[in-house]
Amino acid sequence: MPLVVLACLAYVSMALPDSVLGIAWPSMSADFHQPLGTLGLLLPFGIAATVLSSTMTGRILTRMHIGQMLSASTVLSVVALLGYSLAPSFWWVVAATVVLGLASGAVDSGLNAYAARRFGARHITWMHACYGLGAGLGPVAVAGALSFSPQWRWAYVVIAAVQLLLACAFLRTGRLWADRPNEPGAAEARTRATAPTRGCGRPAGSRRYVVAMSAAVFAFHIGLEASIGLWAYVFLTTGRGLSPATAGMVVSGFWAAMFLGRLVLGPVAERAGAARVLSCSVAGVVGGAAMTAVPGPAVLALAGLLVLGLAAAPVFPLLTLTTAERVGQDRVDRTIGFQIAASQIGAAVLPAGMGLLVQHVGATALGPALLALALCMATGYGLLVRLTASAGTPIAP
Repeated sequence: MPLVVLACLAYVSMALPDSVLGIAWPSMSADFHQPLGTLGLLLPFGIAATVLSSTMTGRILTRMHIGQMLSASTVLSVVALLGYSLAPSFWWVVAATVVLGLASGAVDSGLNAYAARRFGARHITWMHACYGLGAGLGPVAVAGALSFSPQWRWAYVVIAAVQLLLACAFLRTGRLWADRPNEPGAAEARTRATAPTRGCGRPAGSRRYVVAMSAAVFAFHIGLEASIGLWAYVFLTTGRGLSPATAGMVVSGFWAAMFLGRLVLGPVAERAGAARVLSCSVAGVVGGAAMTAVPGPAVLALAGLLVLGLAAAPVFPLLTLTTAERVGQDRVDRTIGFQIAASQIGAAVLPAGMGLLVQHVGATALGPALLALALCMATGYGLLVRLTASAGTPIAP
């Protein structure tokens, strides 16, 4: 099996537990005699574990090769999912959530580090598109499991079985991850990764600043995506007066646009250059956010969200792909770990801030808030471009 296909399947599998918890939680909370709001207390444990695992991935990869880490982490995720299915109490669920966070953070960071070294723009964007596919299949897995049994636990047994197959695949291909040559179409990524001047001559203090700025860009970008996914429906119905059915279709359209954008814009980036597509996408994110912020007919906000989905699609994978240009080859693994960790923090903190904004100001404030996040992300990216260009290695034309 080509490793790029296995990486895509891993992203599908990684998304399954993330999309299942929200659907299974009403049944889980009833079994454990917990109020529905307890889910808000459970999530920080998983996020903290994912952040810790992501930041440690670079150090782990200095002691074992990527195949070994992926194998071990996937086995750990199987243990966590079986822990969900066998949990006798809520605190067992908390423990399983921590274990799953440790496993998913390592897999996410490890796959992105590998993709940044070995894949081209086409394959890394397709890999990230597969996360959306897995997120869509998760509810189907729950529905299928519940159709055979009213017990939510069977859903986690099914997902654990899928993860076990993935773990076996990683175990069988473990050495290939360390020894396999670049995937077809990755010549551009290979040139970037091995160029001796790119980031390598930068002073240590400057590189630390670049790593911090890069992490901030990831936090703002993923925070923006997560905020749209969580609050766009409220914004369109309460803030812009759209019907619930129309608002629901628009939110689905946002995710569909992101999925299709990753499928289409990856090959475009491979031909035109990742930097060009990335710069245009960042500008498109700002433009789409501005459409949601400007007072006017509801159709303007509707179109803005669809533009946001399409423009945001390649940003995360292409930012990952160009990491070596910013920090140098020797810092790629650790930097990607920090970037993944920062994205998790952004996904947790910024949507929560949006909730406070809605509570105290109203749903109409979401449009300007999205624009503010987009501008912060674009400003951070612009600074990264200037910093890299000043070292003689521009990442944008």
